[in-house]
Amino acid sequence: MKIAMLQTDAGLKPVGVEVQDNESRYVDLCAIDSNLPGSLLEILQQPEGLQQAEVAMAIGLDKETFVSGDLRAPVSAPEKVLCIGLNYGDHARETNAEIPSEPVCFGKYANTIGGPESAIVLPDVSQEVDYEAELVVVIGKPAKNVSQENALDYVAGYMVGNDVSARDWQKGRPGGQWMLGKTPDTFAPIGPYLVTSDEVGDPGQLAISLTLNGETMQDSSTAELIFGIERIISHLTLLMTLQPGDLIFTGTPAGVGMARNPQVFLKPGDRVSVTIEKLGTLSNPVVGP
Repeated sequence: MKIAMLQTDAGLKPVGVEVQDNESRYVDLCAIDSNLPGSLLEILQQPEGLQQAEVAMAIGLDKETFVSGDLRAPVSAPEKVLCIGLNYGDHARETNAEIPSEPVCFGKYANTIGGPESAIVLPDVSQEVDYEAELVVVIGKPAKNVSQENALDYVAGYMVGNDVSARDWQKGRPGGQWMLGKTPDTFAPIGPYLVTSDEVGDPGQLAISLTLNGETMQDSSTAELIFGIERIISHLTLLMTLQPGDLIFTGTPAGVGMARNPQVFLKPGDRVSVTIEKLGTLSNPVVGP
């Protein structure tokens, strides 16, 4: 199932998404089941929320209870936005970086979250803003001390993400300011919708690509992941409890602007589009401060 948040004339609504021939139709889930909460995050927080939404989706398709509007970020205020650095073999090779022995972890905040067609806003104080196509894991139930064998049981689904990064802050400031380089407003667009795990299958076998103004810059596969989803979840839950709606950005493949010769950084007027097999395309314009 695909679930999104849609801004309609009647407000922001969780909707089921049917995609046919690159056209999308949206089912108003709460119009079918008034017991469903009004956001995807709250649906995830209910033990049977996704199953309830799936039933509503089937009824809505049968009754053609469709609604129109503009897509927003599927999860706008997650408790945690966790990110894994240097997690693609091809990216490590292009940067001549040593392969890490365990996942390299950092975080973003809710201020970074954007959705489909929301603008990536370039800060006045950064001239080296980069793109990073990423597979995003969405946690579906509380997870603590999870084994790798059971880790995928805690995943609600997946979506497309872009870990936008101010390289001149991340690497160019005294000591390297990873937090400040990764957390400017709008620097984590996600979407266009959540695709539940059952529709995705093996998350380690998905094509992933990024275009900048129509030119392909990244073109790889999640088969290049150094640490798979199971290892990442198991590693994180050694120290923290993951909650429904938490997001995990799983790393980016080769082709980032910083590693190119000459280097390529985002500028006002650009358009960045990330596509992941089975998950759709997330497209965002780039604007100045």
